[in-house]
Formats: sequence, structure tokens, C-alpha cells
Amino acid sequence: MFLGQYRHNLDEKGRLTIPAVFRDSVGPGAIISQGFDRNLMVMTAAYFQQVYDRINAMSLTDPAARMLRRMLLSSAYQTEVDKAGRILLPQNLRQFLKLDGEAMVIGQGEYFEIWMPVTWDEQMQLLQDAEANIGRFVALDLSTGLV
Repeated sequence: MFLGQYRHNLDEKGRLTIPAVFRDSVGPGAIISQGFDRNLMVMTAAYFQQVYDRINAMSLTDPAARMLRRMLLSSAYQTEVDKAGRILLPQNLRQFLKLDGEAMVIGQGEYFEIWMPVTWDEQMQLLQDAEANIGRFVALDLSTGLV
């Protein structure tokens, strides 16, 4: 499981060191794709297959389904963790984020995200607004099914 947040540097070739605690979970390879919030998503091959199966089951006549398919699949690349624990971020995905130096690696359970530090800081400010969170999360019943 991918948990926590870590700050790492990209090298001159666009490789990003994956936190040591993530490496075993990533396995030999992963899929990296554009995320939904001006970020990147890095998924294990097994989890990406689940996402792909859900997308593939959607109707091709639905314009939103086609846009989702284009967004995720056209920006998806297979990547491998090298011996130094790094993955190569494709140039077009680095450009999408405007990523050139430091990056934040953010655990999300089944996958992890890569953010520009300044964008992640903005996201954290939103997440730390307790009053806004009351309204934001009220409809998401976390107690369902919990004992």
C-alpha cells in the first residue's frame, strides 16, 4: 500500500527516485499516466488493469467515457524501477506538470501521485481547511461497512 508524502529530485534525464517504502509494492514495473488534478498517477500493472477494465466497459457512445479513455490511455506509459530505485518520467508528462527539479510523491493507497511541490502545497492548504472539509466530505459516508 502506498502511504505518506515524500520530496525527491528529478535527475537530468527525467528519472525520479521512488521512496524506498514504495519499491516493493510497485514491483518490477508500473504504469504512469496523467492524473485528474494537474498531477501524475503511478499504478501497479494489476491496479492499472482494473482501471482499464472499468474504462473498457464504458460505452463508446458516451462522450465523457471517450474523454476519460483519451486522457488516461493516451498519456499512459509502462515504466520500470531501475536498480537505483528510479522511474523515468516521459518528457510529455514532465511538461504537463512543468516538472524540472523537485517533485512530491504522494501515497494514495492503491497508487501514488507525483506533484509539483508548489501545487501540492496549494492542495494541502485546501485539505487543511477544517471548516471547508465539513461540507466537502459530508456526503462521503466513511462509516458505511465499518464495524
